[in-house]
Amino acid sequence: MTPTHPTDPMTSAILESISDGVFTVDDAWRITSFNRAAEEITGVDREEALGRPCCEVLRASLCQSGCPLRKTMAKGKSLLDIPAWFVDADGERVPVRLSTAILRDADGAVLGAAETFRDLREAAGTDRLREAMRRFGDLSSRSPKMQEIFAMLPKVAASRSTVLITGESGTGKEVLARAIHGAGPRASAPFVALNCAAFPDTLIENELFGHEKGAFTGADQRREGRIGQAGGGTLFLDEIGDVSPAFQVRLLRLLQERTYEPLGTGRTETTDARFLAATHQDLSALVRKGRFREDLLWRLDVIRIHLPPLRERKEDIPDLALRFARRFGRLAGHEEVSLHPAAMERLLAHDWPGNVRELENRIERAVVLTGSDEILPEYLMETPGPGEKKAVGLVSGRDAAEIRMIRDALSRTEGNRTAAAKILGIHRSTLIRKLAKLEK
Repeated sequence: MTPTHPTDPMTSAILESISDGVFTVDDAWRITSFNRAAEEITGVDREEALGRPCCEVLRASLCQSGCPLRKTMAKGKSLLDIPAWFVDADGERVPVRLSTAILRDADGAVLGAAETFRDLREAAGTDRLREAMRRFGDLSSRSPKMQEIFAMLPKVAASRSTVLITGESGTGKEVLARAIHGAGPRASAPFVALNCAAFPDTLIENELFGHEKGAFTGADQRREGRIGQAGGGTLFLDEIGDVSPAFQVRLLRLLQERTYEPLGTGRTETTDARFLAATHQDLSALVRKGRFREDLLWRLDVIRIHLPPLRERKEDIPDLALRFARRFGRLAGHEEVSLHPAAMERLLAHDWPGNVRELENRIERAVVLTGSDEILPEYLMETPGPGEKKAVGLVSGRDAAEIRMIRDALSRTEGNRTAAAKILGIHRSTLIRKLAKLEK
């Protein structure tokens, strides 16, 4: 068989079409080919790279300490998926995963070596989002509605647009706001939150904008407001629907012109902060009632994200409950906390008017009162709550939630059991057993 060589027209066409960077070297480590993706990833023109030692072109982290190409040439064996970085034409570090292979002619003689590398910068951004979601893990979800939100988060986090987060109290609006901040380019800057419902008009302006010494009675020193504390980070305005019409005018100027005046200064400050806002109220209804400015609503409602209540994503309850149980269990000195099956059924049967916050509080209470490694149902709720229903017949609340999850996964995959099992996070054979059980 004729060996594939970088100069073959067919091979060259293939190498030019792939997204991974590929280059080859001769036995003196001089670059003999450099594909289009290698040019784009490194920022180095092909003509500039050809004929030069690869260490001069890439300036990689492994060039001096353990060059993969040298190891491949010395041992005659390929290397796969090696983490590394190199310095691009702009002097920036580029994280990559690389692989190497020997190049031989038709007679088996070594011509040189080839290296492929994959740019991980986009993957690093995705990993940062995943890390943010793990860090604020109360938002991890199996719910299709939540998965739709997660799918749009990378673009939302990368932008500087204002985001309005809506949803009932306790659904995790601030958690989502922190995840957006943590996954974006401002992650290293401050995240500053202000609960607008917690302050009357006389105080909220001071809290947000700050004041100079002597601005009012008792102002014995200068105080920086939340917007100043945020700097180039993120300002999160929670319960934005509770501010008065008078203060809405000041907020409109802040959002529209990105300027504000600290109390007692008479000077105008500018801000580079990103704005996120949240409310449990229907702002459009408040506009119709004359209680909220329509122009302020349009300034806030650039990107809207609605968090569904927990009763509409009950498939998340088992994971959330176990996460809370383990967290509070560790604080109480328990090595590993689990939930009795009857306790889980009680959780799944409840409608959770207080949403995730209510679930968290119920689990904390149960861990404290149970005093053991297993949470029993009587420590969760002494009597059925307002939305709680008892399991009927052979189908418990847990079974009902599982049925909904399986049917939804099969619907999304058009009946493909392998794909549905992947969505559900179980093995295909497990899904088949569950389906057989449900069909009885």
